[in-house]
Amino acid sequence: MPLTNTAIRQAKPTGKTAKLFDDRGLYLEVSPTGGKWWRLKYRFDGKEKRLSLGVYPDVSLKDARERRDEARKRLAGGIDPSAYRKIQKTAEIALSEHSFEIVAREWVAKYTPRWAPSHANKILQRLEKDVFPWIGSRPLAEITAPELLAVLRRIETRGAVDTSHRAQQNCGQVFRYGIATGRCERNPAGDLRGALAPVQHRHFAAIVDPDDVGALLRAIDGFRGTLVVQSALRLAPLLFVRPGELRHAKWEHFNLVKREWRYTVSKTKTEHLVPLADQVVAILEDLRPLTGNRTYVFPGRDPLKPMSDAAINAALKRMGYDTKTEITGHGFRAMARTILHQELGIQPEVIEHQLAHRVPDALGTAYNRTKFLPQRRAMMQQWADYLDKMKRGAEIVALPKRAS
Repeated sequence: MPLTNTAIRQAKPTGKTAKLFDDRGLYLEVSPTGGKWWRLKYRFDGKEKRLSLGVYPDVSLKDARERRDEARKRLAGGIDPSAYRKIQKTAEIALSEHSFEIVAREWVAKYTPRWAPSHANKILQRLEKDVFPWIGSRPLAEITAPELLAVLRRIETRGAVDTSHRAQQNCGQVFRYGIATGRCERNPAGDLRGALAPVQHRHFAAIVDPDDVGALLRAIDGFRGTLVVQSALRLAPLLFVRPGELRHAKWEHFNLVKREWRYTVSKTKTEHLVPLADQVVAILEDLRPLTGNRTYVFPGRDPLKPMSDAAINAALKRMGYDTKTEITGHGFRAMARTILHQELGIQPEVIEHQLAHRVPDALGTAYNRTKFLPQRRAMMQQWADYLDKMKRGAEIVALPKRAS
C-alpha cells in the first residue's frame, strides 16, 4: 500500500533501521535515531542497487516520487541512475573548477611573483570588487561578450572609465590564461574593443619652464620640515626616479664611493643603475648620520618602514604648489625628460635609459642598465649643475641641440 504523509510523520524510531515502502521501489528508511531517508531500490545488469533520493522532510513524498520517476526513466533508457549521478557531480565539480573566479585567482597567483605586491593587490581587488560578484561563479567557457560588457558597463556608469578599461584588460588576460590551460576556447574580451567610452588620459603635473623650475628649487631649499622629507624633496629633481622607488630607497643599494645607486625597478623587474652627481652624494652624506643605521634612506614614523607615499606631495602642497595642475612627485621625471632634451640637448635614448624606460634598438634589446653609462654619468652631473644655476637664478645658456 503506498505511503501517506500522515504515515511518514507518525513513523517513529524502533531501535533499529526500519523501511516503509511506497511503490515502484521507493521506500523511506527510518534510522534508530529518527532520521528519515528516501531510497530507491532497483536492478541494473542483474544486480540490486540503492539510490539515495534525499532526506525527509526537506524532500517531501511528492518530491521523492518525482525523483523516483526520473531515475526510472533513465533506467528504462539503459542508464544506471547511480552512475548518472556520479557523472553529474563530476561535471559540476569540473564547472566549479573552471569558473571565472577560480581561473582568475589561479592566474593572479601564477604571476604574483613577477609583479610588485602593490600591482598584484590592485588587480585582485579590482576583480573582487567589480567582476567576481557578477560572473565569478560562471564557467569561463560560457561567458559571452554581452555578459562581460554588462559587468564593465557597471564600472563605467559610476564614472570610473579608466578602471573599466583596466578591468577589461585583466579579464582578457584571465580568458587567455583559460585558453592556454584548456578551460575555454576563446576570449570574449577581445570582442569588446571600442565598446567602452575612451579614457581621457591625464599626464602628471610637471613644471618644465626653466624660470619656474628655479623658483621651485628655491622653495624646496626653504622648506621647513623634517630633514628626511626635505632631503627626499631635494633629491627628487636630481634623480628623477619614480616616487615609489625614491621612497623605498635602501642604504644597502647605494655606493657613495663609486657614486652609484643600484636597485630593481618595481614596474619592470629590471635592474637599474643611477649615477650620482656630487650634489646628490652631498645630500646623502648629510642625511646618513640620521638614518644611515636604518634600512630605508627615508624612513617614516615607523623606523622600520619607508616614509608615506603622500609625503612628497604633501610637502609640495605646504609649499603652495597645486599637485593636480602644477607639480607632483612623479612630475620631476617629465621635468627632467623635457629640459634635458630641449635645453641641454641630451639624446632622447640616453634620457630614456636613465628613466628606466624600455627602449628597443636594432638588436632588440629593450633595456640594459649599463647602456650609455658614460653618457648618463656625464648627463646626471650636468643636470645637477644646471639645476644649481637655475636655483641661483643665473643666466642659463642652452647648449646646441643634438639631432634626435
